[in-house]
Amino acid sequence: MSLLDALLEDLEKSYADLQSAIEGLTHEQLVTAFQGEWSVRDMLGHIVGWHHEMDDVLERIARGERPVPEGVDYSDSDAWNARFVETWRNASPEAVVAELAASKALFVEAARLVPDEKFEEGRSAYRIVTGTGTNHYAEHAPIIRAWRQGEGI
Repeated sequence: MSLLDALLEDLEKSYADLQSAIEGLTHEQLVTAFQGEWSVRDMLGHIVGWHHEMDDVLERIARGERPVPEGVDYSDSDAWNARFVETWRNASPEAVVAELAASKALFVEAARLVPDEKFEEGRSAYRIVTGTGTNHYAEHAPIIRAWRQGEGI
């Protein structure tokens, strides 16, 4: 099994866990704020934003280019998160759930373009797949589950 295949296997498991955490939520439940001002729709919208942003980075890595374009700085993740949430704030939660699946597929497609050796632990492609995908899903699924449990959902 290649490095990427192993990473993507973990990503798929983590994604399935996130999907399980949101399964069966109603429209109203998806838009109910529970994490500060954030709802499930907002959490998913910010994941979608990172998928789209990082699939571009993976494509640049695959082409042998500098991962991050000149002038782009990802160090202020709170600002990026707010931007991504705002992008999806007026979308239906169902549209965001659908876009989550579509953006994850594009993210995986972009990862598959990158040579396997770029997925060694510590390298940019490794950090992107685990940080934007696997660990990101694993960060939000338990938060959603805890909220559901607290609300009896």
